Amino acid sequence: MNPQEPPVRVVVVVSDNSAVRARRFLAAHGLGEYVAGIVARPSAQPHPMKPSPFPLITAAAQAHIDVTHCTLIGDSLTDIQAAHAAGTTVIGYANKPHKAALFAEAGVDTVTDAMQNIADALAA
Repeated sequence: MNPQEPPVRVVVVVSDNSAVRARRFLAAHGLGEYVAGIVARPSAQPHPMKPSPFPLITAAAQAHIDVTHCTLIGDSLTDIQAAHAAGTTVIGYANKPHKAALFAEAGVDTVTDAMQNIADALAA
């Protein structure tokens, strides 16, 4: 990689919702082109859902990246628990005012209350 080139970033959605629902959300918000893959809840199989690290490990494998080099952006405590179990960096998305303190207490690496901050960082 040329030192002048920004690092390659691969976005994979990890959701406890179905893949169909995740795809609909991405399409409705015009985000599908930015997402390389979706790891969603397997039908009738709750055990591999977060806080299990399984979906994060699967997403990293799809992206051909060591899971410990990944970052999860999560809006729930189970997201944070899954990230810690997988050994990834975790950004707490505090989409409600009380979550910032809750996420900080849970040991996130950083907290944001604006997804635009994440989009700006990914675009940089």
